[in-house]
Amino acid sequence: MRKSKPKKRVLLPDPKFGDTLVTQFVNNLMYDGKKSVAFGIFYNAIDAIAPKAEKEGKQPLEFFKKALENITPSVEVKSRRVGGATFQVPTEIRPDRKVTLSIKNMIIYARKRSGHSMAEKLAAEIAAAYNLEGGAFKRKEDMHKMADANRAFAHFRF
Repeated sequence: MRKSKPKKRVLLPDPKFGDTLVTQFVNNLMYDGKKSVAFGIFYNAIDAIAPKAEKEGKQPLEFFKKALENITPSVEVKSRRVGGATFQVPTEIRPDRKVTLSIKNMIIYARKRSGHSMAEKLAAEIAAAYNLEGGAFKRKEDMHKMADANRAFAHFRF
């Protein structure tokens, strides 16, 4: 779309917590339009991390948000062709894309985990992200390392 920016869709808050971030997370978690199943998975995962959150003195939703914040990247590398060479140019990430990337990474690495149910895997990934470990956190660290290693090409930013 060359001329106009697409309109931002308005997300309705979720029924249990009244939070739009939860709805966005569930929308990414959902397969084949089965939103009620995705909500069930998410709420079961939140119930599973509730004891850990209580130990930390936080509400389960705050625990989840802190875990997401811990895996949110601030820079990424984008390929840019200059002359005949392709450079990996570090660029800042827009705030809405940061949230989207962290949500998608958490879901991807939760699915890769071993466990019985998706709720169990998601709860484990949330707990790991909160403790600054796990696949999603490692992904963020790798993105930052790549950007730092290619800092010399930052002047090719577009």
